[in-house]
Amino acid sequence: MKRDLISITDVRADLLDIIDMAIFLKKKSRLGEVFEPLKNKSLAMIFEKPSTRTRVSFEVAMTQLGGHALYLSPRDMQLGRGETIEDTARVLSRYVDAIVYRAYDNKMVRKLAEHATVPVINALDDREHPCQIVADLMTIMEKKGRFRGLKLAYVGDGNNVANSLLLGSAIVGMDMYLACPDGYEPPVEVVKRAKDIAEETGAEIVITHDPVEAVRDADVVYTDVWVSMGDEAEKERRERDFAPYQVNEDLVKHAKPHYIFMHCLPAHRGYEVTDEVIDSKNSVVFDEAENRLHAQKAILLHLIPH
Repeated sequence: MKRDLISITDVRADLLDIIDMAIFLKKKSRLGEVFEPLKNKSLAMIFEKPSTRTRVSFEVAMTQLGGHALYLSPRDMQLGRGETIEDTARVLSRYVDAIVYRAYDNKMVRKLAEHATVPVINALDDREHPCQIVADLMTIMEKKGRFRGLKLAYVGDGNNVANSLLLGSAIVGMDMYLACPDGYEPPVEVVKRAKDIAEETGAEIVITHDPVEAVRDADVVYTDVWVSMGDEAEKERRERDFAPYQVNEDLVKHAKPHYIFMHCLPAHRGYEVTDEVIDSKNSVVFDEAENRLHAQKAILLHLIPH
């Protein structure tokens, strides 16, 4: 039976194994070892939104695993001329071994997965960004060696990254405090799901409007852009509302001395984070970005039969 990765909860039972595999694959890559278990496999990549890290990491991941990736823009497909997502799913399933889909609408990703007979991987939609969180958790494990007993502080918009991070933190048993302005909280049902999972794993999930409360004694400080793709019309209002939530030197003084700073990138320096923080010795943003490659490899290996 085929498996999809639409929400980080889809791999709840396997998440720690996927993270371990990603770390193992990174070590093999660093040693220059050839490892091609997906030889002659093909990956279709449908991208409705622009991408640097997700697109490059998936293409390179598939190549390093011995397979082949095809980048598909809706402008170049019949999908852009009115073919249904259901028919697109059925056709691509006859050609490729898995489909990566970066979409504006989570419903479209779910519809593609419902009608595809090969695994579908959510490469970001308006609801979640599960692949990013696999790489994030991998990075935390590399830097801190554990999840339990750690506190992750997320400061900013309750967006798709925040949603997946709440669920992912709960799954691995790591405390997470999310600080955002009033009106920018994650969806109620996502918070409830995260808290339900956290009850089983012993994690603590807290939503607050106070960035200092979130960052106090944090082991990890995380932020993301204030204006996500699709929110451009709200740019001025968002920049005004989020100004008190900037991650700067004053805020991170409340974290533990050896905290790590994370950002899924691209960063808008001078807005959600200052140069002093993102360029500091505590920042691991480029290790985190590199880990997208190894995390994608682990995800592909986990979902594609070989």
